[in-house]
Amino acid sequence: MLQEKLTKYGELAVKVGINLQENQGLVINAPISAAPFVREVAKIAYQIGAKFVHTDWNDEELTKIKFELASEETLKDVQDWIVQGREKMAEEGAAFLTVVASNPDLLKAVDPERVSIANKAQAQALQKYRTYIQTAKVSWAVVSVPSIEWAAKLYPGFSAEEQVARLWENIFAVTRINEEDPVGAWETHIKSLQNKLATLNSVKFDKLHYKGPGTDLTIELPKEQVWLGGGMNNDSGTYFVPNLPTEEVFTLPVKTGVNGVVSSTKPLNLNGNLVEDFKLTFKEGEIVEFTAKEGYEVLKKLLETDEGARYLGEVALVPHSSPVSKQDVIFYNTLFDENASCHLALGSAYPICIEGGASLTKEQLEAKGVNTSMVHVDFMIGSGELTIHGEKADGSMVLVLENGEWAI
Repeated sequence: MLQEKLTKYGELAVKVGINLQENQGLVINAPISAAPFVREVAKIAYQIGAKFVHTDWNDEELTKIKFELASEETLKDVQDWIVQGREKMAEEGAAFLTVVASNPDLLKAVDPERVSIANKAQAQALQKYRTYIQTAKVSWAVVSVPSIEWAAKLYPGFSAEEQVARLWENIFAVTRINEEDPVGAWETHIKSLQNKLATLNSVKFDKLHYKGPGTDLTIELPKEQVWLGGGMNNDSGTYFVPNLPTEEVFTLPVKTGVNGVVSSTKPLNLNGNLVEDFKLTFKEGEIVEFTAKEGYEVLKKLLETDEGARYLGEVALVPHSSPVSKQDVIFYNTLFDENASCHLALGSAYPICIEGGASLTKEQLEAKGVNTSMVHVDFMIGSGELTIHGEKADGSMVLVLENGEWAI
């Protein structure tokens, strides 16, 4: 039964996620623990007619060893051949699939400063490649498979085998693999999201007003805003779905138009460290004060990455009753938790969330109030007690979400 569902999951990743086309290359970034799933993906890709399947393997324990023992000079070094390889494959139109199987507590004992140094160096080196991703020039997608450590955190008290089995069932449920026709179920789901997008792109609210426990926030939206969700077309016109699962519709805020306070409702897994119960205070877009019950230093290092890290780059709406939320599990994994909850993102915006944004330079984007940064980190703020009103150009208010559920 697991093998059958694993194959369906691989088909979903290839046919819906990246929507691989015949004679197109596929680049997979995955941990070695995900090898059985990656092999299924490779089989399906070659059956479709993939030009090649290249896998960049990684291992979290090796990453931890590097953070603990490598010199600072080594942490700052990103090999040119890695950067050039990513850029060349993107230039040639390859699709990119990232498989995540993380340990939420992996780097709990590692100095956050060392992790920050390495992540900042990598972000700087891969800026050109990230442009291909953030402007949807190429197809890309992210999926997750269980790790032993991740499953143990979610289901303590069970045997290791049962922990992993339970997490697999969570993943299959939220990605609609349990449906008789998962690909067909996703087509129906995408149409539902597109109906919401049609409404939001028609109204084009000037502002969104958030009210909930520990949250009283106003977010200004650009007049040229574009709401996206479900999937999008790459430069070749191929429709792909970047996140599996996905329940969100999103756009970008005006960089300097965020004011008030917002509180997290789920833990944030930030590079192997958990940041919990944190609150951010915004003034004219910038975070001017922040607190965290756990992970304060990790959050601080993130906000110090660059100037844009202290501003928002994404506004995402998700109903509290989403299939992910119905699992009633805190996943400690942003791919899942962000699709159980309305969320915001610190750092860079997706240029495609503003009309004509994909063709604009960094300077042109900034002039239009679009935030740019080397980071993009989603954090969850939604709950069954969150209410959001949209303010129209004439000052009238429209109820968008009430008690966490769609009102439009």
